[in-house]
Amino acid sequence: MASELMEIHPRELKFTFEMMKQSLCSIELVNKTNHYMAFKVKTTSPKKYCVRPNIGILDPKTSFNFTVIMQAQRVAPTDLVCKDKFLVQCAVVPEGTTDDDITSSMFVKQVGKLVEESKLKVILVNAQQSPVSLPMNGTPKQVTTPDDSARKDQVTREVQNVTSKQITYDAKNIDEKPNIMENNVERGSLQSKIEKHQMEEVMHTESKAGNDAQKLKLVKDLHEMKLKLNDFESKLREAEFTIAKLTEGRRELIQEKEILQQELTTMRNTKAIRKVQVGFPPLFVCMVTIVSIALGYLLHT
Repeated sequence: MASELMEIHPRELKFTFEMMKQSLCSIELVNKTNHYMAFKVKTTSPKKYCVRPNIGILDPKTSFNFTVIMQAQRVAPTDLVCKDKFLVQCAVVPEGTTDDDITSSMFVKQVGKLVEESKLKVILVNAQQSPVSLPMNGTPKQVTTPDDSARKDQVTREVQNVTSKQITYDAKNIDEKPNIMENNVERGSLQSKIEKHQMEEVMHTESKAGNDAQKLKLVKDLHEMKLKLNDFESKLREAEFTIAKLTEGRRELIQEKEILQQELTTMRNTKAIRKVQVGFPPLFVCMVTIVSIALGYLLHT
């Protein structure tokens, strides 16, 4: 069925398989509509592949590239046949939607929602075919780079120079026998130069592939470090919040303790005052006694 929302190039993920080495593949998504589009990439083997990024938002009539990294493998599959598959989901979203707003429910097919899914196969290519690309119609196709073209031009010029020298030599010495040994030496030198250039081409290609893999690994390590740093900062903020909360609780407990101590002191003082006020004061008793004696004496007289 033809794609109505998004085009995907290519429709197959091709990885150069080499033991204990990573391989990557780039996929282009094209938004064919006049709407904003959210996409999400899934795989049947999430531990084997790393997709960067696996979600995103595409503006209308724009394209976007995401990279799929196949982790280093210790065991080669039989005949390099891989049954892994990828699923690319896309759905129309409102303008202003961000990557953080993307959820799995956006890609659930419902009446009235524009949702589309595309399945991608995985193809493994033997690393020994490099720098030769995948066979097309049974015939391998040589990958040509600007450096390769320059080396080929140089080799062609050397062949032409050797040929012109040989013709000049034959014209001047038409009556003389050519020196077969010298010709063989010259041809051997030319052959060695050609082999040397071919070896340099292979080494250059392998070096370039190694540099790309190293750069990709550095990017991946940097991304993982950023994720760990963000997680550490989040945990640090949580710890600071917990410490602040505990400090506030301790301050409240101290205040409550001081209030209780003040109330206890007040209760003790009140109890002591009440204890002092129990019974008649001694001065009052003495005065009553003296007045009683005086009244008794007056009454008897």
